[in-house]
Amino acid sequence: MQELSDARQAIAAATTAGLTPSSSPDLYAAEAAITRAESHLAAREYVRARLAAQAAKRHATEALAVASHGGGPPGAASTPPR
Repeated sequence: MQELSDARQAIAAATTAGLTPSSSPDLYAAEAAITRAESHLAAREYVRARLAAQAAKRHATEALAVASHGGGPPGAASTPPR
């Protein structure tokens, strides 16, 4: 399912950016949603799986956006040093 792949890639990008589920509520929500999507997929509940995967991608994308606008993980500089 393409939505599941897209969500995994978005979560991986957020993780690569230094975010963790404990430092980012959005990444935490993304990981919870991807787990739900995988459970729905295993149960052959394809519509629910797709919706959960889309939610996971949306949360991961938001986590990355927040991090790139100065709301990143603890200890991360919000502006470049001079």
